[in-house]
Amino acid sequence: MPGGVVLTGTADTGRIEAPVTVKAYLMCAFAAFGGIFFGYDTGWMGGVLGMKFFIRQYTGLQYPDPNDKAAVTAFHLSAQDQSLTTSILSAGTFFGAIIAGDVADFIGRRMTIITGCLVFSIGCILEVASTGLAVMVVGRLIAGAGVGFISAIIILYMSEIAPRKVRGALVSGYQFCITIGILLANCVVYATQNRDDTGSYRIPIGVQFLWALILASGLFFLPESPRYFVKKGKLERAAQALASVRGQPIDSEYIQDELAEILANHEYEMQVIPQTNYIGGWTNCFKGSVLKGNSNSRRTTVGILMQMMQQLTGINFIFYFGTVFFQSLGTISNPFLISLVTSLVNTCSTPLAFWTIERFGRRAILICGAIGMIVSQFIVGIIGVTAGSPSNNNSAAVSAMIAFICINISFFATTWGPAAWVVVGEIFPLPIRSRGVGLSTASNWFWNCIIGVITPYLVGTAPGDANMGAKVFFMWGSLCCISLTFAYFLVPETKGLSLEQVDKMMEEANARHSAKWVPHSTFAQDMGLTEKGVVIGDEADVHHAAFQEKSAV
Repeated sequence: MPGGVVLTGTADTGRIEAPVTVKAYLMCAFAAFGGIFFGYDTGWMGGVLGMKFFIRQYTGLQYPDPNDKAAVTAFHLSAQDQSLTTSILSAGTFFGAIIAGDVADFIGRRMTIITGCLVFSIGCILEVASTGLAVMVVGRLIAGAGVGFISAIIILYMSEIAPRKVRGALVSGYQFCITIGILLANCVVYATQNRDDTGSYRIPIGVQFLWALILASGLFFLPESPRYFVKKGKLERAAQALASVRGQPIDSEYIQDELAEILANHEYEMQVIPQTNYIGGWTNCFKGSVLKGNSNSRRTTVGILMQMMQQLTGINFIFYFGTVFFQSLGTISNPFLISLVTSLVNTCSTPLAFWTIERFGRRAILICGAIGMIVSQFIVGIIGVTAGSPSNNNSAAVSAMIAFICINISFFATTWGPAAWVVVGEIFPLPIRSRGVGLSTASNWFWNCIIGVITPYLVGTAPGDANMGAKVFFMWGSLCCISLTFAYFLVPETKGLSLEQVDKMMEEANARHSAKWVPHSTFAQDMGLTEKGVVIGDEADVHHAAFQEKSAV
C-alpha cells in the first residue's frame, strides 16, 4: 500500500475487521506472557516471607527450639517489615504504570514493554544481591517500576491487536499467565524452602531474569500496534503493521476497511477531545460529567474503579500472605503445600474464562463472580470464628475453610481476574487510551500496595496488631458486595465489538442496557470515508487535511 493510495472505508459493520487467523492467536499468546512477571512476583514473596533462613537473615533471630512455643510464635518477620517488603514493589509499579502511558505514546507500545523488561532486570539484580532489608527494598522498588511498564502496556498492546471476536479470550490469557507465574513461584519456593543458605530466597528471585529475557527477545520480532501508528499519523506503517497482525496482504480489502475504521474513529475522537498541551492531555482523561456514560471522566472512573475492585476482592491476601495465614490456623503441618494447592486451583480455573467471557460477556461474569466470592468468603469467616478457631484445634473445620478459600479463588480466576483486564483495555478512545489504561493499571497497583501495607497488621498477632485471623474474610466479603454493585450499575458489555464500536456503544447505551446494543453504522460511514476516501502518504498530517476537506464538502 504505497504512498498516494486512496483509503476508503465500508458501511458494513461486519466487514470492519479481517477474519481471525492462527497468527493473531500466537501473537497475543506471546504478548500475554508478560503476566508471568506480575504473578511470579506475587507468588515468591508470599513463600519467602515464611522461610526460616530468610527470617533469620533479615531479623537476626536464631532458629527457635521446636518445643518452645513462645519462641516458635515469635520467630517471624515483624508486621512492619512484611508490609514494607511486600508493598514497596506495588509503590514502584504504581508510578511505572502512570509513566508508561506517556512513554508508550512516544516510543510505541512494543518498545515500552522492552524498556520495562530492562528496568525490571536492574531491580532483580539488587534483590538477588541483597542480604538485608535496605537493598531488598530498593531492588523491589526498581523492579516494580519495570512491572508497571509491562503490566499497563501489555494490556494496551493486546487490546489493540487482538481480533474483536476473541479479544476477551486472548486478553484473558494475560490473567492466565499471572496464575502460571504464581504457580511457578510456589513450585520454586516449595523446592528451596528448606535450604539453609541464601539460595533459599535467591533462587526464586533469580528465576525472574528468564521471564524478562524471553519477553524482551520475542517482542523484537512482533509488529507495533497499528493504532499507535494511526495516532502518530503514520498511515503507511499502520497498514503494514495491521497486515502483519491480521495475516493478510497489505492491499487486502479487509486491511483497507479496518484501517479506515480505525482512522475515522480517531478523527472523530480528535474532534470531540480537545488537543492541548501535555497537562491538557492528562486532564482530557477527566473531561465531561462522570454521570454521562460516554464521557472521558466516566470511562476513566470505570477503569480506575474496576482495578480497585479487583484488588479489594482480597485475592492477593491469599497469595501474598497465604503461607503466613495458614501457619496461624494451627493444624496445618505444611502451609507451603497448601499455598501451592491454592495456586494450582487458580491456574486450572482461569482457562474456563476463555470460553465464558466470549459466551456470556464481561458484565455477566463479573456479576456472577462477585456473588460467588461473597458467599465463599462469608462461609470461610463463619467457620473461622466458630469450629475452625485455632483454639478448637479442629482439623476438619480448617479443611473446610481451605476448601471454600479454593472455591473463592476459582470464582475469582474465572471472572474478576481476567474480565477486569479485558474491560480496561476496551473502554478508552484512542486519543486517551494509553493514559487511561496506565491510570487504571496504576489503580490496581495502588490498592495492591495498600493491601500489602495493611494486611500484616490486620492478621498480625503482635501487640498493637488487629489479630483478625479468619475474621478478615468478613471484610473481603463485604468489599465484594461493593464490587457487585459497581459491576451492575457501571460496567458496560463490550463482547464482540471492535474498540471503535465500543466507543459508539458507550455513546448510545447505559451499562445496564449495553448488552442489547447492536452496531448500526461504521465510523467510516459517519465521517464520509466510504464516499471520498483519504490519501495515504508519509506526512503525519495528510489524513487530517483530507478529513477537513471532506467536512467542508
